[in-house]
Amino acid sequence: MNILILGGGGREHALAWAVLQNPKCDKLIVAPGNAGIAMIAECADIDILDGGVVAEFAEAHAIDFVIIGPEAPLAAGVADRLREAGLLVFGPSQEAARLEASKSFTKEICDAAGAPTAAYARFTEAAPAKDYIRAQGAPIVVKADGLAAGKGVIVAMTEAEALEAIDDMFGGEFGAAGAEVVIEEFMEGEEASFFVLCDGETALPIGTAQDHKRVGEGDEGPNTGGMGAYSPAPVLTDAIAERAMEEIIRPTLSEMAKRGTPYEGVLYAGFMIKDGQARLVEYNCRFGDPECQVLMMRLGGQALDLMQAAAEHRLAEARVNWAEDHAMTVVMAAEGYPGSYQKGTEIKGLDALPESASQMCFHAGTKADQGRILANGGRVLNLTARGESLGQARDLAYAMADAVDWPEGFLRRDIGWRILG
Repeated sequence: MNILILGGGGREHALAWAVLQNPKCDKLIVAPGNAGIAMIAECADIDILDGGVVAEFAEAHAIDFVIIGPEAPLAAGVADRLREAGLLVFGPSQEAARLEASKSFTKEICDAAGAPTAAYARFTEAAPAKDYIRAQGAPIVVKADGLAAGKGVIVAMTEAEALEAIDDMFGGEFGAAGAEVVIEEFMEGEEASFFVLCDGETALPIGTAQDHKRVGEGDEGPNTGGMGAYSPAPVLTDAIAERAMEEIIRPTLSEMAKRGTPYEGVLYAGFMIKDGQARLVEYNCRFGDPECQVLMMRLGGQALDLMQAAAEHRLAEARVNWAEDHAMTVVMAAEGYPGSYQKGTEIKGLDALPESASQMCFHAGTKADQGRILANGGRVLNLTARGESLGQARDLAYAMADAVDWPEGFLRRDIGWRILG
């Protein structure tokens, strides 16, 4: 099977790594890829937001299966264009991807499905949004309606912080994503991620994880795309997960199908868990990053079989074979992230890192330059390890991080602190 993966981050490196564990993969191309991906697969520099370009490339390279990694191509309708061209695709349609591309659309779906989530209001102008915040008080959550690379959510602990977020969003800090704003009640509890594969009819849970969004240790500082993650998430017990399937996931999928836009691909639900019950924080229409890295480390080659089953509408016959293991990924980011940061600094020591079924350094924002590996993004490396316990996985991941020679990088030292202390 010839496979094309769209994307060039740590998530796509992890997907490529897992796909290559499966013997049915004959050829793998990743577009655009990065320096780490180029070490294990062919990379192609094409415009992944242009469905016509991707379809032509896939036809020219006899691609059998396309896996879409990031949210932007999904929101741009690339999956639709590829399906029109007769290609097998893993990823939802443009209309179904609105579950991530529009916070207000998700709220509409939750209302129609009766799915438990935060109370909310939505606004297209700053003045009424500020009046609402003053009436509700803080803490409160302010969200840009559209895609903002994981940074368009402000958990405001003070009224002043919330009002500033309104100014930023309507002032253009998040571009078109902030043209409409959703303001939500602050939900107390512990947040965890739940991943479900969908084929339009069947939903198959494939794992849980817990992300660390804040840039600083102890979950302090501004939100980021994610500074580390581990799987499984003990707070998301089997009982809570099954109840969430019945109260949130299946009603959502039923409502999407009722609207003529059945959901196909991976549905990533962020849950806030309190008193044994999950409430929906948000949906994403792709694997989380860095949660994908720990999921792929645990799933290995079966990930390809599962994604193919979803694309071929065969999930009813699919099964997930989990080992009793744990995985952790630690993100190394460029100093200054999630604010301004420098690109082009050299990273040394990567050649000496272990590469095995239980330890991998997934590249997120890197590029190769005359034999050197240079930082080329905010989040740059994902040091990922699997162990019999979360503590063992943590020790292996941080040992890898300590072996990286990159003075211009930083990381959190407390990934997994809720469980490990």
